[in-house]
Amino acid sequence: MADSDDKSFRALGLILAAWDEGTESGVAPEQMAYAALFTALSDLVALYGEDAVIKLARGLERRVTCGEFTLGRSLQ
Repeated sequence: MADSDDKSFRALGLILAAWDEGTESGVAPEQMAYAALFTALSDLVALYGEDAVIKLARGLERRVTCGEFTLGRSLQ
């Protein structure tokens, strides 16, 4: 994935590789998750401002509830 021409897939591949490296070196997945969220939100605030990030965060509740981030779920 890191070799993909699509920047989104390339970014995801790089994040997944870093995640694997962190967990393989003994960092707990929840610590990786909190660090990733902090980094992402900090960068988004720097780029777009707090109001835009608040709007994005408010929309996450619905997306989580709908199962958008649940891996391996079956749709019925």
